[in-house]
Amino acid sequence: MAITQWPAAERPRERLLKYGPKNLTDAELVAIFLRTGCIGLSAVDVARQLLSRFGGLHQLLDANMEQFCQQQGIGPAKYVQLQAVRELGLRLQQQELETLTSLNTSTKVSTYLQCNIGHYQREVFCVLLLDNQHRLLELVELFQGTIDSASVHPREVVKLALAKNAAAVILAHNHPSGVAEPSASDRLITQALVDALALVDIRILDHVVVGRNEWVSFADRGFM
Repeated sequence: MAITQWPAAERPRERLLKYGPKNLTDAELVAIFLRTGCIGLSAVDVARQLLSRFGGLHQLLDANMEQFCQQQGIGPAKYVQLQAVRELGLRLQQQELETLTSLNTSTKVSTYLQCNIGHYQREVFCVLLLDNQHRLLELVELFQGTIDSASVHPREVVKLALAKNAAAVILAHNHPSGVAEPSASDRLITQALVDALALVDIRILDHVVVGRNEWVSFADRGFM
């Protein structure tokens, strides 16, 4: 049965208008985005199938176009639209976080990083450049690939911090596996960077490792 034939109180759009988006299920929200279903399936049915096949919203949003378009009734146009919606959400969250007066807790830092690099499929090493009030000057993605002493060069971090006149920095990188537990290499390169930046009187306040739904702060762990 098409959604237009459902009782008004059960239709996703009408439910959103009456109760607000927070009261809708993931499937109902995805159905509103899809707008239409396909032969024999309503938009809600298609949304439920997508969420079931991928295992949830995160996995659905992370799917590439080929994976996404394997679903009956879904084509490249819907994939492009979904990625645009996702990017708008990320940018909105990032703008809200950038209005923080300072990144002075690991929770604030990790929330900001989850928004920026938590969804990456590749490993990226970042430097958050801060002023003397610990306000964010800039987030720079400096290196890509496995994070170890061979791929992260302390001199480049020092050059960047000096060029941006940063008073302090926070290091960060993501684990695409989703597990945020730091490795031995993570700890070794962190100490090398602490030593290098100390020579130019710039403090490293923390190193945060970000997974999909978790994060680890070196400062909170007592690693630095």
